[in-house]
Amino acid sequence: MTGIIILAAGQSSRMGQPKQQLQYQGNSLLQHTVNIALQSPYRPVIVVLGAFADDIVPTIAPKPIDVIINTQWEEGMSSSIRAGIDYLQKTPDIGNALIMLCDQPHVNSKLLTDMVRMKKQSGKNIVACAYNNTTGVPVLFDKKHFPELLSLTGQEGAKKILAAHPGDIATIDFPLGAVDIDTMDDYEKIRISD
Repeated sequence: MTGIIILAAGQSSRMGQPKQQLQYQGNSLLQHTVNIALQSPYRPVIVVLGAFADDIVPTIAPKPIDVIINTQWEEGMSSSIRAGIDYLQKTPDIGNALIMLCDQPHVNSKLLTDMVRMKKQSGKNIVACAYNNTTGVPVLFDKKHFPELLSLTGQEGAKKILAAHPGDIATIDFPLGAVDIDTMDDYEKIRISD
């Protein structure tokens, strides 16, 4: 069984406002990401909030998702990964964690199902997306890697684990993965191209 963890706890410091709530295709960026996750067959869908959680929770439409609040969000992305994995591990028969961000607007549910299929076909324990000469999120981890994910600290993201296991990674080409929204400039570009 595969669960999805959507990381959305950051304070969007370069944006100057909560990017989770920016409008995209008629929804907030976060709601857009939640909708994509729910179009996949994978459950549970866990949303990790932190900064602005009190403002964001009421804007998420009632959906079959689990919202958890990371009270340690200021530590960095590692704390949200730990919170998500810790929660996901309580799900019976969970075998994989698919980690997504809320600021990659071009992710779709086909990509998510392709990643799970690639894991089965390749026999690898990690499936990462390839773009801009790097590998990154969305990324799928076998539960074998949960202890490492739970040991991340500070600003460390999953890249540390990817770097430690290059031979255990299958990749999926996802050029549009390079498009993420960190600044108002980034946001204006996707709105224009939308």
